[in-house]
This record gives sequence, structure tokens and C-alpha cells, in this order.
Amino acid sequence: MNDREIGVGVVGCGLIGTKRMRSLPQHCRLVAAYDVSRSAAERLVTDLRAGRVSPTLDDCLADPKIDLIVISTRHSSLGEIAIQAATHSKHVLVEKPGAITISQLRKLESVAKSTGVVVKVGYNHRFHPSIRMAKEIIDSSKHGDLLWLRARYGHGGRLGYESEWRARVEESGGGELLDQGSHLIDLCRFFFGEVTLEHSYLTTSFWNIGVEDNAFLQLTPSSGGVAWMHASWTDWKNTFSLEINLRSAKIDICGLGGSYGTESLTLYTMRPELGPPDSENWTWKTPDDSWSLEINDVLSSISGAHSVGAEIGDAIAILELIERAYSSR
Repeated sequence: MNDREIGVGVVGCGLIGTKRMRSLPQHCRLVAAYDVSRSAAERLVTDLRAGRVSPTLDDCLADPKIDLIVISTRHSSLGEIAIQAATHSKHVLVEKPGAITISQLRKLESVAKSTGVVVKVGYNHRFHPSIRMAKEIIDSSKHGDLLWLRARYGHGGRLGYESEWRARVEESGGGELLDQGSHLIDLCRFFFGEVTLEHSYLTTSFWNIGVEDNAFLQLTPSSGGVAWMHASWTDWKNTFSLEINLRSAKIDICGLGGSYGTESLTLYTMRPELGPPDSENWTWKTPDDSWSLEINDVLSSISGAHSVGAEIGDAIAILELIERAYSSR
């Protein structure tokens, strides 16, 4: 498919939908944009000087010029729209978590299999340079098995946050565990395979809302070791920190670029006599290219080439774990 121009449709023209459309490679062309707010779709089409505004969702999904549908709506709409897109035999990139119920994800999986389309779920953190480097270090087995992983992900909040859609469970499907916490779970699985939930503590510490604003998890990877995670809507400063201790080395990742700070990875390598370790540091000050890399990965999957992006099965496993945490409250 990479040998010809790829027609793309986008459903949901807010911040993330716009980022994804700005990240399309040269051989992709925006054909149509749809949003429940027509003005949002009009702004996107005008800004990119490409495509047209679809008057209805079905008009966008049924357009014969479209090969790939990118879905960037509120969580409650993701699953059903993805199912409709796959039913129209369109390949799909649906924003994480893909749906808010496992039954929707399983139906999407079934429809995709019957129509033969590729469906990927937008866990774009897999494509950050520090994460890609950490994956290479871990997969090399040079430094042994996991001892422990410790992750923190949070943002600072803003006035009126309690009135936004993420605070309404009927639209969000959950709170900070489903929002940023799902990225942490995905990264743990990306590095170390399947995980089980050992303990969870969910709390609403600050915002007057019906979902959790902080989530603490203890996970056990099937390959061994332990993972501790904290996702927070009350960090007051955007934070991303990921520490991975292997048998003979430590990987320390900080930042994601932008408001999360310069992205960096430090590798601490233990000496035979222990003591202070040797260290190497890498930093990435370039703009976040995870969005464009993820789109290219989707296209690779469509063409039958190697792909590392999240599949429907990954989204199901993550949501199953999150539902267990919610049910144990």
C-alpha cells in the first residue's frame, strides 16, 4: 500500500486528531474530516488546506477514496465508530484505550478479522525515542532480567478540570487510570510481556469528580520482577518518569518533550566490583515524532511488513486489567 497514495479520513478534529493529521507522511492525503462540531472539522480542513468536511459520520466512513480512518474522539465514542469503520472495510487507527468496554473491543476484533482490515490502537508512547532505545537495551538481554520497574506519569491540572469530559465517567469510561495510567500499563507490557494485577489503590484526592484523580498499581510481569506505577491528575507539574532496574543496569527515562521536559535516557551500568556505576546519557530536543512514526507503523502493518504498534489484543489486555482495578475499589 505504501507504493500509492493513501486516502485518510479523520473522525474527531480536536487536539489529537489535528496532531495526527499534521503527522501524515507525504504519500498520505486527507480526504475527509468529520466532527460533531462542524466548525472543528472546518478549521482542520482549512488549516491543512486538504480534504473536505463530511456532513455525517457515515459519509466519511463510506467514502471510497478513504483507505484508513483515524479516530480521535472522546472515549465513549471510540469503540462504536471503530466497529463501523471496520464494517466499511476501512483500516483503523483508533485512539487509546480503543473503547470503554471489553465487549466493544472483542466485537471490533471480530469485525476486523471478518473484513480483513488492520486495526491499531494509539498507544503512541511506544514510538518515543527513549522508549525505543529502552526496548532495544532490554531485548538485547545484555543486562539480565527485570528486578523492578517504577513509573510516574502526571499532569498539573487546570481551572475547570472537574467540568471537562474526562471527569464524566459516561464519556470517559474512567479516570486517570484509564487516561494516563493505560499508557504506563502498555509500556510495561511492551517491555516485559503479559502482566497481572497484584494491588491497586484508586483515590479522588482533589477534584470534585466521580472518577479517580490518582491511581497506584502494583503489577507482576510474567517474565518476573515487579512494577510500581502512579498516574496522577494532581502532580501540579507535568511529569513523566520511568525507571527500569535490570540485573546489571538501570535505565532512567525522564520527560516526553514539550511541557513534560526534555526527553532523556540515562543508562547506568554496574561494574563487576559494584560501587558507582558507569553512565551514558542521551537527550532528544527535537519535536515529538511519535505521531508520525505511529502512522508509518500502521501503514507498514497494512502492507504486511513488521509492526510494533499496539493491536486490539493489547487494548483488551490493558482494559481487562483496568476493569479489575475498578472492580476491586
